[in-house]
Amino acid sequence: MDSSSTRRQATRQKLYEAAVTLIAEQGFSATTVDEIAERAGVAKGTVYYNFASKTVLFEELLTHGVGLLTASLQASADETEKRGGSKVEALDAMIRAGLVFIDRYPAFTQLYVAELWRTNRAWQSTLLVVRRQAVAVVENVLREAIENGELSSEVDIPLTAAALVGMVLVAALDWQAFQPERSIDDVHAALSRLLHGRVSGRG
Repeated sequence: MDSSSTRRQATRQKLYEAAVTLIAEQGFSATTVDEIAERAGVAKGTVYYNFASKTVLFEELLTHGVGLLTASLQASADETEKRGGSKVEALDAMIRAGLVFIDRYPAFTQLYVAELWRTNRAWQSTLLVVRRQAVAVVENVLREAIENGELSSEVDIPLTAAALVGMVLVAALDWQAFQPERSIDDVHAALSRLLHGRVSGRG
C-alpha cells in the first residue's frame, strides 16, 4: 500500500470513528456532514471526497465494522484450530472475541443492533449481507462440530449460530450499560456456561 492510499485509509478511519460516535449520540438524521468533518478534524470537502454522501458513509461504516467483527471471529476460530482445540472451544473463543470487539467498539455495536431492527433504510440490504457473513463464520464451526461428533446432529445450525451471535451482542450491551463493574472474564465465563449447557447446574 503506497503512502497516499495509507493516508486515505487513515482519513476514512477518522471519519468512521467520528460518524459512529455522533450517530450513536444523536441519531442519523440529526447528524450533519459538517459535524462529522469537525469531529474528525478534516474539511467538509474531505468527507465528500471519500464518501458520496452521509448515507454512503454510514453504509460503508456498517460494512467496515461488521467486517472487523467477522474477521475477529474467524481469527479466534483459526487460532483455536492451530493449537489443536476442539470446535466447541473454537465457539467459546469466538464468544470471547465478540466481547472484546464490543468492548472496543461499543458505539458501533449499539448502532449495529439498532439498525438491524429498522426497516426502509437505504443500507438495509447491505446490512443483511454483512450480518449473514458474521453469522456464517459461526455456522461453519457448528457444522464442523456436528460432523466430528462434538455436537448432536439435531442442532439447528442457522438458528443456533444466530442465537450465539445475538447472545453475545445483547449480553455485552447489557454488561456495558447496566453492569459495567463486571470484568470481561466474568461476562465470558457466564456466556461460556450457557454454551456448554451448564446453566441447570448439572454436569
